[in-house]
Amino acid sequence: MTLLSAAEGGPVAVENAEGASPVVIVCEHASRTLPESLGTLGLSPEALLSHIAWDPGALAVSRYMAQSLDATLVHQRFSRLAYDCNRPPESPGAMPETSEVYAVPGNAALSHEARAARVEALYFPFHREIDALLRARLAAGVMPVLVTVHSFTPVYFGKPRAVEVGILHDEDARLADGMLSAAEKAARYDIRRNAPYGPEDGVTHTLKLHGLANRLPNVMIEVRNDLIADDNSQRVMADYLTGLLRESLQSMSKQ
Repeated sequence: MTLLSAAEGGPVAVENAEGASPVVIVCEHASRTLPESLGTLGLSPEALLSHIAWDPGALAVSRYMAQSLDATLVHQRFSRLAYDCNRPPESPGAMPETSEVYAVPGNAALSHEARAARVEALYFPFHREIDALLRARLAAGVMPVLVTVHSFTPVYFGKPRAVEVGILHDEDARLADGMLSAAEKAARYDIRRNAPYGPEDGVTHTLKLHGLANRLPNVMIEVRNDLIADDNSQRVMADYLTGLLRESLQSMSKQ
């Protein structure tokens, strides 16, 4: 089974590959585009526009951060409903049969062959690209810094979320600690550690696969998507997060 046609192109995009910054920004849920071979997965236009299909605003924030830092940006070109690249192949959430209040008919009872086709077409190429970028920097004597950027819905299963920005980490909290410390100096947003999700929810797969495994500084950023709904708010948030990141990196360099 061929998931992607030649006309659709590859599953992963790399921007500013030669960026001077050690930071590599990853946006796993950048797109709501579905492979043509999967149709609509049985979902309505409303569902395919919603947060279940992608992380609204996350790619724009990632791009502005990458521009400010002169960092490399890696992002997935297809919807997480086809394959969630922040989940390993064995995870039920990799190709979810349900997402929040929506059933995903096109993901129900997938055959082993159908699942394997998505893993080969979407997951492996994405993570091979990240791995290659990080290894190239290490080979050049540069210690990479891994930053993943996501957004989350302000209302989940009918319950409003007060948290506005989440700074997430797994076992390595160095970068997150510095960003949270910097955020305390200017209480601009409701910013919290490992919220609205944490490692126990399985959201740190990319951090573990590339950050922890290579002992690289790493952090995951979650932004409530109503705060990054237009270009101006995306720029403002990107500037804020870039400032936190820079301050954390400076603090780490002195240790």
